[in-house]
Parts: sequence; C-alpha cells; structure tokens
Amino acid sequence: MLSLRDKLKAAAAPAKPVPAKKAPEDCMIQEVFTPLDQFSLPRQISGESLQLMQGPAFPDCRREDICFLDTETTGLSHGAGTVAFLVGIGFFDEKGFTVRQYLMRDYDEEALLLSHVAEDMQKSRLLCTFNGATFDLPLLETRFTMQRMRDMLPRRPHVDLLPTSRRVWKLRLKKCNLTSLEEAVLGLKRVDDLPGALVPERYFSFLKTGDFSLLTDILEHNAQDIVSLAHILDKLMRLHDTPLLAQEPEDLFSLGRVYEKRGKSEGARMCYRAADQGSVSILARGRMADCFRREGDWEAAAKVYGRMIADRQGGAGPLIAMAKICEHKKRDIPAAIEYTRKAIILASNQPDADMAGLQKRYQRLLIKARRKE
Repeated sequence: MLSLRDKLKAAAAPAKPVPAKKAPEDCMIQEVFTPLDQFSLPRQISGESLQLMQGPAFPDCRREDICFLDTETTGLSHGAGTVAFLVGIGFFDEKGFTVRQYLMRDYDEEALLLSHVAEDMQKSRLLCTFNGATFDLPLLETRFTMQRMRDMLPRRPHVDLLPTSRRVWKLRLKKCNLTSLEEAVLGLKRVDDLPGALVPERYFSFLKTGDFSLLTDILEHNAQDIVSLAHILDKLMRLHDTPLLAQEPEDLFSLGRVYEKRGKSEGARMCYRAADQGSVSILARGRMADCFRREGDWEAAAKVYGRMIADRQGGAGPLIAMAKICEHKKRDIPAAIEYTRKAIILASNQPDADMAGLQKRYQRLLIKARRKE
C-alpha cells in the first residue's frame, strides 16, 4: 500500500504529454458525374433571359460559366454555431455535368472546405442556387468571416431559383420546395430520400461514431439537389423565352404577371389571352384590361370589360371600370349612369363593397346629366 509521501510524489510528477492532433491535409472530396445528354440547358445563356427571370441585369455567359451551389448544414439559422459541413458545387464541361462535394469530417477541416469552395466560385461568372440569397450565401459569408477568410469569398451575379419558381408555379402548385418542383415540373420522384430535418442529427451522430454510412444519404440528397438545379434553370429559361410552352393556364397567367412587371406589355397580353380559360379566366381578363387601360387603349380595355360583364365575371369591378370609361373617355354620361346602377345592384350582395362610394358616384352622374340637358 502506498504511503502518503508516495502519493504526494506521484501527484507532483509531471503529466505525460498528450500527443498533438495531426492537422488535416484536406477535407473529403468526391465527384458525381452525369452525361451531357441528360441535360437540355443551352450552351449559350442569355443575360436578357436571366434579367427577365430575376430583375437585375445579367451578363451573357456559357453554361460552363455557371456554378450551381447547395449546402447541407448543422441547423437552419445563420448564427455562428451553424456550419455548412457539406458544400456541393455543380458545373458543366464539354463531357457532362459534375457535382463536386466537399465534406468536412470534423470541424478542423472547415477552412480547407471553404478554400475549395472559394476556388470553384472564382472560376465561375454566375452563381445559381435554390434559396441561396436568404440562406446558403449568408451562412457561407458567416463561415468565411469566422475563419478569417472573408476576402476569399468571390462576389458573382446570382440567380436564386426559389423566388423565380414561386412567381411561375406557386399559383398552380401552392408549394414550391425543390422536391415538389421535381415531381410536378421535372417528373422525378425521389425514392427513400432523407428528410432535411434529419440531416443535422445524422451529421452529429457521424462525428460521435465515425460511421461514414450515416452520411451516404446526405451526399446523395445533396448531389440530386444540384442536378435538379440545372434542370429547373433550363425549364425556367425556356418558359420565360417562350411562355406559350406552358401548358397550364395558371402558369401562363403567372408568366404574364412576370412580363407585365418587367414592362413587357405585349408579352403580358399574349400570356393573358392564352390563360383566358378555366379558373384563371377572370384573373387573366382583369389583368389584360388593366394593361390596355394603362397604355391608354380604352377601346380595347372596354371590349375586355364587356366580355367580363357578359360572362358575369369580377362582380361589380368591370361595371365600375366601364362606367369610368364611358364618363371620362367616351363622354357618354347615360351609359355611365346605367353601368353604375347595375354595379350598385350587384354590389348590394357583396359584404365588402363600397356602397357609399357607388351611391356618391351615381348621384354625381345624375347631376352631371341634368346639367347637360
């Protein structure tokens, strides 16, 4: 049995040095290749088409100039504790489409991962993501800053396909997450896909156990996301270049709204005429009449409002619009009075109708008519 003196000597003895952990040489890198014949994205990408889709000006480029990016993260916040442990980069070359994935197997590989991402982005002229403007890019900016690498992150024109997809497909599909678009737009159905909510848990389990099989589904999920980005970009570009390719009235109407927002009235009216069917007929006619009215083509606007009135579409709205055209443009006060009278009758059954305003308009028109007698 050790004496007290021996125990004290043992306690005072210097601890054996713990060997320093060897610095990682690199993060894990793997590539997934898809042949070029699986894609229809054109070689030349028109900046005008991208501007129509997104709003800001874009340069013309080639598909080889595009960097498709998607991240898998340890959470959904932009806080300093959230890390992009997997970043996938997709790019075209003359043979096909390659998804290059950078995975950090532990936190000490993050700087290496970010260096590779910065290098790939540097080679591109255009960045394409899905919800990257509000999630992926702010998160990567935070991680580059935390690693004191902020100056290495390139700034590139950015096409975020989520808001563009919502503008075109939300009216019909309601949901515009990537999985919904794959099924409804691309005709793809994922089998045994890992739910996004389980991704952080899988990664943390991998860090504890070192079991790489826990990450297999995540890598496959990430690669499929990036391939789908290339297909959706192609679909959206074709629809914006040639909107009549859209087969659903809701999509045609939505494309008309895009054209109208970009100041392309002729293209907007073309879409609205094609969408004048089914459940969106009333919406399409209303927007088409508004386009004519804003351009000062009151005769054309009146014809559209007349069709809406004949088909009992839009409640009192088209009647009020016709009353205004008759009063201010055609100078036909009796017709304006009659349209206003019909609007009052129709609006009396609408709880949110401005009855006081209609009555005031009606009385004013009557006074105006008497003055002309």
